[in-house]
Amino acid sequence: MASTSDIRNGLCIKHNHDIYKIVEFLHVKPGKGPAFVRTKLRSVTNGRVLDNTFSAGHKIDVVRVETHTYQYLYAEGDDFHFMNTESFEQITMNKNVLDHPDLLKEGSNVMVQVNTETDLPLSVDMPASIVLEVTYTEPGLKGNTATNAQKPATVETGASVNVPLFINEGDKIKIDTASGNYMERVKE
Repeated sequence: MASTSDIRNGLCIKHNHDIYKIVEFLHVKPGKGPAFVRTKLRSVTNGRVLDNTFSAGHKIDVVRVETHTYQYLYAEGDDFHFMNTESFEQITMNKNVLDHPDLLKEGSNVMVQVNTETDLPLSVDMPASIVLEVTYTEPGLKGNTATNAQKPATVETGASVNVPLFINEGDKIKIDTASGNYMERVKE
């Protein structure tokens, strides 16, 4: 058993007869009244997001997890297939459990958290950023970098990302996987 002082992003806990992963948290110490922790939890079974408030010192049941490197193989409907890079064992996870499944490129490595008690995969952590090629966007204008104007672009995985006006088809761009936002253009 742990307490609310042990809460951190990525921690998996048992709550309301389900396993949740902590996505966001905020320790709040109001001027009047007891302190509390405001959290945003994502269910690892169905992907639903729940806002919950724990009072300070509340005991939470932590799920022991191990992290393994898996390679993304392919998608089949709403199921995504991954392979362990050490044992070559394959697992399937639902689209709802993934943060930004549309940014996954075949062959890319991800970190999968596995419950040590049941050996079931709980969540997939993508790298902080990913480099993808732009497959379609309206033509860019040279020198148009003074404003923060943006246009939609489609990348090689099929995801739509807002990019600056100077980005053209064939350019490689770096995308933040946590938010799905454009970060910068990558030169070869």
